[in-house]
Amino acid sequence: MRIGFDGKRAFTNNTGLGNYSRDTIRILSKSFPKNQFFIYTTKEKKNDRLSFLEKSKNIFVRTPNKILSRLFSSIWRSKTIVKDLFQNKIDIYHGLSHEIPLGIEKTNIKSIVTIHDLIYLRFPKLFSKIDRKIYDIKFRSSCQRANKIIAISKQTKSDIIKYFGIKKDKIEVIYQGCNPIFQKEKNITEVNTVINKYKLPQEFLLYVGSIEERKNLLTLLKAINNIADQKLIVIGSGTAYKKKCMNFIDDNNLNNRVIFLKNLNLEEMACIYQKAEIFIYPSIFEGFGIPILEALFSKTPVITSKGSCFSESGGEHSKYIDPLNAIEITQAILEIKSNQKLRDLMIEEGYKYALNFKDEKISKNLISIYNSLL
Repeated sequence: MRIGFDGKRAFTNNTGLGNYSRDTIRILSKSFPKNQFFIYTTKEKKNDRLSFLEKSKNIFVRTPNKILSRLFSSIWRSKTIVKDLFQNKIDIYHGLSHEIPLGIEKTNIKSIVTIHDLIYLRFPKLFSKIDRKIYDIKFRSSCQRANKIIAISKQTKSDIIKYFGIKKDKIEVIYQGCNPIFQKEKNITEVNTVINKYKLPQEFLLYVGSIEERKNLLTLLKAINNIADQKLIVIGSGTAYKKKCMNFIDDNNLNNRVIFLKNLNLEEMACIYQKAEIFIYPSIFEGFGIPILEALFSKTPVITSKGSCFSESGGEHSKYIDPLNAIEITQAILEIKSNQKLRDLMIEEGYKYALNFKDEKISKNLISIYNSLL
């Protein structure tokens, strides 16, 4: 079987969509070595998180091979790429982030599109009018034209049915996993090396994610402000919304209690996850929430939001709060910190739940859908 992937996010995005793309390609190529996998990207940019490509003998990267396609790479990705797929004898093309090229439905190439979320429809105020219009055209069209849709959570499947009117039997829910680096226990030396490198405290809470309004870091900062001397590590970057967060930190003298980190490699992130007292993910809405899984595999208790998809990624024994209620977040933090029995239960049961998202199960589900189309 020859399978093509939209590789844009795999090369250019180091957060959710990029992680999903890289993990999907990595998992499938490792589990099914007899298949051939083609990654189509406008530019083959260096990315340390794609190091597995160097070791793989069944993955091939393809970029535009004609001058016009290189000059108008966005058109190539959205339309003229179909000629390349045909020449490469691709059996199935998988759009890993909401899109498949126009015209692929007129060929004998089967297509799959993964839809991560429809946040732009649920929370339109978070997006510009032009972005909402572009997303709607691309997402809706891809769902209508694809042979199969993969939703990364039951919540996303429900939204696709609700907003796009797609029949439920066209949509399959296949959960995401996370990089195996987070699934391996780090030794004390490795952890301490990272802690010392970044001059981190020995005890801290952890937030991982983009610093944007939907991710809701500001409410977490308000909760931290209620706990004397509590330290928080924030791994992520942002612009306008981050300024709001920084203003709150300045106004409340939290500069020595909140530490911002970015551009860490995965090994460093894994060490910080495993050192954290509690991982807190107060997002208002997500398609899935990979950082929750990363924390569960790291044997770190999780506090996250009620509703949306969070119980799907967090399981029964994570702590769920109203993400806009700082007092509720504060109380959850204090409860876990003061109750060792509860903490131990959350760690043990959270890790057991995370095992449902191992690579083997995900690859089996994906290849089952591929085979069903052929």
